[in-house]
Amino acid sequence: MKRLCRLLLLLVVLALTAGAPIAMHAAEAAASSEEQGLPLKAPTLFEVGPLVVTSSMLVTWVVAIGIIVFAQFATRNMKEVPEGAQNFLEWLVEGLYNLLEGIVGHKLVKKTFWFFATIFILILFSNWFGLIPGVGTIGFGKPTGPWSIERVNEPIFRGANADFNMTFAMAMVFFLLWIIWAIQSNGPGGFIMHLFGPKGDMKSLPVVLAVFLVVLFVLVGCLEVVSILFRPVSLSFRLYGNIFAGENMMDAMANIVQSPGWLKILCAIVIPIPFYFMELLVGVVQAMVFMLLTAVFTLLICQHDDEGHGVHPH
Repeated sequence: MKRLCRLLLLLVVLALTAGAPIAMHAAEAAASSEEQGLPLKAPTLFEVGPLVVTSSMLVTWVVAIGIIVFAQFATRNMKEVPEGAQNFLEWLVEGLYNLLEGIVGHKLVKKTFWFFATIFILILFSNWFGLIPGVGTIGFGKPTGPWSIERVNEPIFRGANADFNMTFAMAMVFFLLWIIWAIQSNGPGGFIMHLFGPKGDMKSLPVVLAVFLVVLFVLVGCLEVVSILFRPVSLSFRLYGNIFAGENMMDAMANIVQSPGWLKILCAIVIPIPFYFMELLVGVVQAMVFMLLTAVFTLLICQHDDEGHGVHPH
């Protein structure tokens, strides 16, 4: 129950800090409305003071609220022999826990499971929510008549992870937690030595060779710092790029036939169906990749040489 409370709390934090973008100027908004396919910037729905609420943020809030309500419903009347919603929730949480325990180990999974499970569940259902008919196709666009528009350029709902603000917010939350876990596990001095310190026993080496290796390890540590600083960027771009490309592909398949009338409507319904199944798989894969990468990054900084046995970071 404590893990579930942490999971729900992180859902709220991520939903509220999903990276509200700065409001676009009128010229930029007009230019984005002329783009074919999914625009790079999520359209602004309304503003509350300095907070700019976009269609992607709205989807994030809807998904987070849906997960929280389902978790509360599934755990309302707990039974020793689970059934229905409780059975599904326990299967999901237990399966993720066993998977992560085999990767990061029994000790570390107790500290970090709440974050990795939340990230996986939020990314997965955000990806799948973007496949619901109406997401990305209900909204505003250039009018062609009293009751018709040319195409939807400003959707009311837009895939959450097709917005770079969302993926970057999740990556930065992980980066902050990664630093906290690294310092807790190694201490401030041990954290620095983990990056720049020599590896292995150097007492038996000649002085000249030892000095050379120390300088070499310091340079390698500088490269490691650069690599660590780029991890939030690579994590966010990987997830954003795959989901953004998938939604553009779905949009292209739905609009591949430009003939007006019933033929266009029929093709817009039938042609994208095979790609829906592929995007369902992509949604699972991308959620799993984000979770596993963050778990392995955490393992590499928190694992000590004397604790490495029994841990298999596949």
